[in-house]
Amino acid sequence: MNHSAHRKILISGASIAGPSLAYWLDRHGFEVTVVEKASMIRGGGYAIDIRGTAREVVDRMGLLPRLRTAHVDTRRLSFLDAEGALIGSVPPEALTGGAAGQDLEVRRGDLADALHEPIRDRVEFLFNDSIATLADRGDRVEVAFDSGIRRTFDLVIGADGLHSNTRRLVFGPEEGFHRYLGHVFAGFTLPNEFGLAHEGAVWNSPGRAAVLYAHEPADRLHGFLAFGQQEPPYDAFRSPEAQCDLVAATFPEQAWHVPRLVAAMREADDLFFDVVSQIHMPVWSRGRVALAGDAAHATSFLSGQGSSVALVSAYLLAGELARHADHADAFAAYERQARPFAERNQALAAPGGTVLVPGTQELLDARNEALRDPAAVHSGQKQAAHNGLVLPDYERDV
Repeated sequence: MNHSAHRKILISGASIAGPSLAYWLDRHGFEVTVVEKASMIRGGGYAIDIRGTAREVVDRMGLLPRLRTAHVDTRRLSFLDAEGALIGSVPPEALTGGAAGQDLEVRRGDLADALHEPIRDRVEFLFNDSIATLADRGDRVEVAFDSGIRRTFDLVIGADGLHSNTRRLVFGPEEGFHRYLGHVFAGFTLPNEFGLAHEGAVWNSPGRAAVLYAHEPADRLHGFLAFGQQEPPYDAFRSPEAQCDLVAATFPEQAWHVPRLVAAMREADDLFFDVVSQIHMPVWSRGRVALAGDAAHATSFLSGQGSSVALVSAYLLAGELARHADHADAFAAYERQARPFAERNQALAAPGGTVLVPGTQELLDARNEALRDPAAVHSGQKQAAHNGLVLPDYERDV
């Protein structure tokens, strides 16, 4: 039975989890409003992967043809030592645990556009706004927005990312749920002066990685500078200049293209700087407010699964709300379904070191040795996590 009658739902966040959730809620007959602090759906961004169970979600949304067209088709990842000499090259699936010919790799903005397109005239979007306060009255949630607008909703869903405002308002400060994984990164675009196409190049020294990734239009690249750091660099968040200074001090080498990447970071108008972290919460809902996507269970980019898990959890949340008359029952069922899948994918991000940023010389040497045998790098654990949930068929059941 569909329980969507007179159910007005506010979603905070219009990146990946928010529009995906809005799509499914609208399809189940709910009245949906999405509030987003940005002025529009944000384009650009580095490429993200859609694999395993998440691929089935976008297939059920009818988005596979569009996303296949947007597929950036990375064909190899090349790894370089501290002097810039080639160690070896592997297909991306050897590292991600993905399935060649099945996984989708699209720029974050292309996925956001694809999710927004089917609902932009069906769902109310409030851009340039954010939730200022919310009050759960037991039978409704009263919301005041930064713009001064006041509205009442039956339910509120926070799909507003790692640093979720909704989570802060309802569950308290982020520090109680934030698990820092010991890495920091800066991402930005730069001119493609290196002749790269459909590939990535990764330079390493212990605890550091400089990456050129050719998934932008032919004349652009995405650059990353990532490094291990024991404590989060809170002081660096005060300004982009402080962020650039920290990264530049960490990458003094004159090897490979490291100096060009550091210079490009300082020149970029799209610098994205953040810590590599996860969100771990004992529960994902309180009263009439629930969380989805990174706000509830950020996996970190080291897992490669943030967007995929967000797509799956949004599907499950919408379906359980359609299936259950009582929102508390729906939230509990959603969490029972989604939590094991999210936690299994969170476990793919190792705090001490990764294939991308091995933390010590010993780990780096072991990674480099494994690269000589790509079959040894491929992780069955990853593939099991990617495919670790069979999707319910809510449209048949409700």
